[in-house]
Amino acid sequence: MYNWDELIKACSNCNKCRLGKTRTNIVIGRGNVNAPLMLVGEGPGEQEDLQGLPFVGPAGKLLDLLLKAMRIKEDMYYIANIVKCRPPGNRVPTDEEAEMCLPYLRNQLVLVKPRIIVCLGATAMKYIIDRNAKITQIRGQWIERKGYWIIATFHPAALLRDESKKVLMWEDFKKVKQRLDSICQNQIS
Repeated sequence: MYNWDELIKACSNCNKCRLGKTRTNIVIGRGNVNAPLMLVGEGPGEQEDLQGLPFVGPAGKLLDLLLKAMRIKEDMYYIANIVKCRPPGNRVPTDEEAEMCLPYLRNQLVLVKPRIIVCLGATAMKYIIDRNAKITQIRGQWIERKGYWIIATFHPAALLRDESKKVLMWEDFKKVKQRLDSICQNQIS
């Protein structure tokens, strides 16, 4: 298990799959490294690869607006991805690529120690919840596993393509906000 500095160094030196050869930057995460909420997406896009931060492109701006509308403050969450390097053309990471990066994500989970994990999209759901499930079948449902409360919802990029998912994602994030408030209230009591 790595500390944060070791994790960043390991990811920076990683060439376990071909994504390491084409990246501009590794994209580890952003946010509070002691947050009760961790949001996990698929992988970096073009802007993320250029800036070295997750969710800074159009989908990230939409996610930030959603979190702000839900009154989930920045110090309450940490954002990461399944893969730490951009897949060419923003394609979905292959199983091999995801498998090579999963130990890094598991390390992040140990370091952050979130109480809640939100899987943003089918790829995150596949590797965190169930490889055979469909996002449309399990989104919005809480799963308790290994001390984490886990919920899947649509990836913000899906909303950019299909606004009809907006209401469902809003409902999912209302559940996240309720659970987050409950956890934070219990920690204060």
